[in-house]
Amino acid sequence: MKDQISRRKFIGNSAVAAAGFTILPSTVISGLGHKAPSDKLNIAGVGVGGKGFGLMRAMQTENIVALCDVDWRYAKGAFDYFPNAKKYWDWRKMYDEMMNDIDAVVVATSDHTHAAIAAHAMTQGKHVYVEKPLTHTVYESRLLRKLAEKHKVATQMGNQGASAEGVSFVKEWIQNGEIGEVTRVESFTDRPIWPQGLNTPRQGQWVPETLNWDLFIGPAKMRPFNEIYTPWNFRGWWDFGTGALGDMACHILHPVFKALNLGHPTKVQGSSTLLLQDSAPVAEKVRIVFPERQRLRRVRMPEVEVHWYDGGLQPLKPDNWPAGKNMNVAGGGVLFYGTKDILHTGCYGRDPWLLSGRVPDVPKTERRITLSHEMDWVRACKESPENRVEPSSAFHEAGPFNEMVVMGVLAVRLQELHKELQWDGEKMEFTNIGDDESLRIVIEDGFQITDGHPTFDKTMTEPLNAKAFSQELIKHKYRDGWNLPSMP
Repeated sequence: MKDQISRRKFIGNSAVAAAGFTILPSTVISGLGHKAPSDKLNIAGVGVGGKGFGLMRAMQTENIVALCDVDWRYAKGAFDYFPNAKKYWDWRKMYDEMMNDIDAVVVATSDHTHAAIAAHAMTQGKHVYVEKPLTHTVYESRLLRKLAEKHKVATQMGNQGASAEGVSFVKEWIQNGEIGEVTRVESFTDRPIWPQGLNTPRQGQWVPETLNWDLFIGPAKMRPFNEIYTPWNFRGWWDFGTGALGDMACHILHPVFKALNLGHPTKVQGSSTLLLQDSAPVAEKVRIVFPERQRLRRVRMPEVEVHWYDGGLQPLKPDNWPAGKNMNVAGGGVLFYGTKDILHTGCYGRDPWLLSGRVPDVPKTERRITLSHEMDWVRACKESPENRVEPSSAFHEAGPFNEMVVMGVLAVRLQELHKELQWDGEKMEFTNIGDDESLRIVIEDGFQITDGHPTFDKTMTEPLNAKAFSQELIKHKYRDGWNLPSMP
């Protein structure tokens, strides 16, 4: 009988079997004083307009017990859909009043508040699902990873393509040696589809009665309200979002990070259209270099360059690219340049194929996920830490991966140093920014046309200490009244 069970079938079934040992009928343990893992989760949502509403509906088989949002007009759809959930403006008050009744928290706020909301939930033993990008900074990504390890909670970043089969195919093909050794990757997105490259509004507006502006600002520096910032356009503003790169690289670069077993990069360099102090640029280019890694299965992992383009820019097509074929699939694409072949895939790892035309037949070493990305996390929440089958984008992987993503943002924002930056991943610092180096950034683009003649009277910052500026981008100093738990 042993000979009749193939290695492929064993690997495909083993994860399911492990999960099955954990989830028990409530009748088995109801008298032992324990909550049955098979019971429904009590879930609280923070940021439930837009994407957050969709996440709540994806998990509606569970108990949605509380909903929190700073914009009650934007959140009205979720409030109406889940009328029995308690409603809150401030997640901190929700935690104070309801934490004993909450098993798990879903975070879908603007990027800059992800870390604080998730971190404080984990310190109280709550499972967390956090939309992408996982965090706003490198330090925050490191913190969430370490807190997840310490408190043994189930975690998931909301890069939904991680649970699709395309990512598994890419990893299996590359690590089986189907395209040889990969030394260069080129990737892109067609985003932004929200405003970027904008001057900061000079005048504030009256805050709508349905919005708590102070809570939206959260840990960032206070500024006057303007409708250009929220609810959807926060992605294009540095204080609240991470631009097209931070928003979409979490989808597009995940198969790259996973298949090539990437860790900390060593070098990074970025450039863009006009770089403003407050608003992300219209288009960006970034190169991130990763050192040689340990051999995986049938292929070496040499030093590799990962290139990123956005804002309408794309890599040049390979010589044997089929004429007329679009590289953009579902919002972006990736080209893996191997020594034997080139692999292309779309956003979320969609539709992988080899430019040679070969169709690889390789062992299925990766777990295939039959649940949705959201419900696979719910499944993991109900399993004990000892037997838990981790979701596809748990923080032990999503944390380091998100560090890679926000490293691209750092490269763009530090481009005025005019050099390739060297990175010490363990220490979370750039090693070639001197104490006395400075840079200046454009506050406002003064372009205008007068009597048919253009003028370019830009307003610049005073010289900024480059090392201090970079350290603030790596680890934010939060506004008074906001904090993060300590790093374990």
